[in-house]
Amino acid sequence: MARVPAKLPAIVKYVFPNYVWNVNTNKKHIYLTFDDGPTPKITPWVLDQLQKYNAKATFFCIGNNVDKHPEIFNQILSQGHTVGNHTYNHIKGWKTNTNDYVENVIAASKVISSKLFRPPYGRITRKQAHLISEKGFKIIMWSVISVDWDKSLTKETCLNNVIKNTKKGSIVVFHDSVKASKNMQYALPKVLEYYSKKGYEFKSLQ
Repeated sequence: MARVPAKLPAIVKYVFPNYVWNVNTNKKHIYLTFDDGPTPKITPWVLDQLQKYNAKATFFCIGNNVDKHPEIFNQILSQGHTVGNHTYNHIKGWKTNTNDYVENVIAASKVISSKLFRPPYGRITRKQAHLISEKGFKIIMWSVISVDWDKSLTKETCLNNVIKNTKKGSIVVFHDSVKASKNMQYALPKVLEYYSKKGYEFKSLQ
C-alpha cells in the first residue's frame, strides 16, 4: 500500500483549490486537528495535553462516536475547542454512492453542529464535494499529516513528520483513536512543547 506523504504536495492545492489546505497567516499560529473521535480515555488525554499549553484544536468527530460518547464530545466543547463533521460512519467517498455519502454527512450533522467537514481518508469525489459545499459545508483538508495510525512507522517518525513540515498556518492531522494512540501519544506532547518554545500558538479552525 502506498504511504501517505507527511507534507501535502504543492500540486494538490492547485488541483483542488476549493478545499482548505492551510490558513494564510503571518502569525505564528498552528492548527492542530484530531480525527475519528471522540474515544474514551484517548480524547480526554488529548484534551489534558492541550490544556497544559493553553492550546485550542479542532476535532473532526464521527457521528456514531458522538452518539456513543456524548459526555466526551461535550468536554471538547466545554474546553473551547472547535468540532467538525467526519461523517456518521467514517465512510470512504470513493467507494460510496453520492447520495448515500451526503446522507451520511447530514446524519452526522444532527449530532455535530458544525459546518466544517473533513472527508475520512481524505477521499471524496468532486460531485460529493459539490453537493456538500452547496449545503454550506467548508471542506477542510490538511498541509501536514502525522501518519500516526500507521503501525509500521516508529513513534519517532510520526513526530518528525510533524516537526519537519509544520510552519505558520499549517493544518496538522492527528487521530484521537485507539489505532493511532501509541504514536500520537508520543508525538503530541513533544509537538506542543517544541512549537510553544518557539513562540507559536495553537488555534482552532473557524
